[in-house]
Amino acid sequence: MRARLFTPLVLAAALATAACGESGSSGTGGDSAAGGSGSGSSAGATCAPVKGDQLVVLQDDKNLQNADNVLPAVNGAAASGNPALISTLDKVSAVLTTDDLVQMNADVDVQRKNAADVAADYVKSKKLDSGQSGGSGKVVVGGSNFTESTVLANVFADTLKAAGFDASVQTVGNRELYLQALESGEIQVVPEYLSTLTEFLDGDDNRQVASGDVDKTFAALTPLAQSKGLAVGTPSKAADQNAFAVTKAFADKVGVTTLSELGQKCSDGSLVLAGPTECPTRPFCQPGLEQTYGLEFASFSSTDAGGPLTKAALQQGKASIGLVFSSDGALAKQ
Repeated sequence: MRARLFTPLVLAAALATAACGESGSSGTGGDSAAGGSGSGSSAGATCAPVKGDQLVVLQDDKNLQNADNVLPAVNGAAASGNPALISTLDKVSAVLTTDDLVQMNADVDVQRKNAADVAADYVKSKKLDSGQSGGSGKVVVGGSNFTESTVLANVFADTLKAAGFDASVQTVGNRELYLQALESGEIQVVPEYLSTLTEFLDGDDNRQVASGDVDKTFAALTPLAQSKGLAVGTPSKAADQNAFAVTKAFADKVGVTTLSELGQKCSDGSLVLAGPTECPTRPFCQPGLEQTYGLEFASFSSTDAGGPLTKAALQQGKASIGLVFSSDGALAKQ
């Protein structure tokens, strides 16, 4: 479910690409060209598009995007009944990184490996299959019907098994459905996303509770979860959120690894931005890049929300920078 583009303005947008499914915060894409800020004829060329197959994400060092870090959401009664449930899942959070998500998504979506096998290999490689204890009883881990959630559900289940739980994975539907199942105790655990879950539980579209600050967002989430009979584990470093990518060839040429560096080095208005139709008006896309990082754009190319059109525009040298998802398997190192 990549249902999180421009959170909280769009909390339930559709999947833009089959490679990644839903998760924390994305949205719908467009299909027609659109003009952006600046003028291609008057712009310089320092940060013009550069072709390249390998894509890299520039660090959002000023936290423009909400923090959609992966964390376990747990039925409150189950968590109270066996403290080892959350403490075991927190061991997954302690090792899980965004690079891990990228690679596991690539293994399934690009290499066509079985999600359960990929999860088992990850659990073994991180030694999560040993040194666990204290668990007992049945635990059903809900996994939504997209690659990343399925893999994470299996990682959770395999780690819980190592601790002594009788854990299994059950495919669940969208957030509205699986949170009801989690609250009722039909399932006991589900992999979730920090900011998206926070905004969903808050339920007030007129205010924003989540932010790019992990600690503050987690502090806001905890009482919201408790009010629904839920408990949440520690957020991992792994995040599936809106991100902005360039080709590695572009990053090497310009010498950038962060969006701040891009703002400093691309002041000649030569950047071409690719993203969904709504990008020029959404605060987490073009306006946010302009206001937070001081970026200036020669033009905007309407493609899609982190999907194949955006990635193709970057790789083919039609865009300098484009909206992607931080855990997309297409970002795996080649």
